[in-house]
Amino acid sequence: MEIKKGFKLVSVVFASTIILAACGNDDAAKDESSEVASSEVTSSEVAVEELQDGTYKLEEKNLDENGWKVDFTLTVKDGEITESNYDSLNKDGKLKTEDEGYQAAMVEKVGTGPADYTPQLNDDLVAKGDPAEVEVVTGATHSSESFKTYAQQLVDAAKEGNTETIVVDNKVEEE
Repeated sequence: MEIKKGFKLVSVVFASTIILAACGNDDAAKDESSEVASSEVTSSEVAVEELQDGTYKLEEKNLDENGWKVDFTLTVKDGEITESNYDSLNKDGKLKTEDEGYQAAMVEKVGTGPADYTPQLNDDLVAKGDPAEVEVVTGATHSSESFKTYAQQLVDAAKEGNTETIVVDNKVEEE
């Protein structure tokens, strides 16, 4: 019986030593994670600094199946995106976000419309500075993905300082 008690005591002391040793390394782990976090902040700051000041524009060449084409302007100041103006125009040059009939039809069908999701996408890009981090808007998945794709093209142009208008040939194939 005494041997079993002694064995249990030794086992508990041994397990406690291992646990304390593992916990003792916590400061080193914290220092290492702080270094990683610092390097992550530095690399995102570098990405922002890569943007050259200017106004960058992208437009679709053709009207889509609903009669709209994207018109997107991005403004960079001091290496940061300060303004994002994504919208669509019809053949008369009217903005999709101002078309009350289209807005009402979209809200009825999917619960959101261009007057709702377009400002949200624009604001999200300015706040986050990275198209990949812009959140897809429920009910406007296609528009959100298009926004992110086009925003990335504008960010790439800003990295190069290329202010020439990007024209996207979005010809709709007729069946």
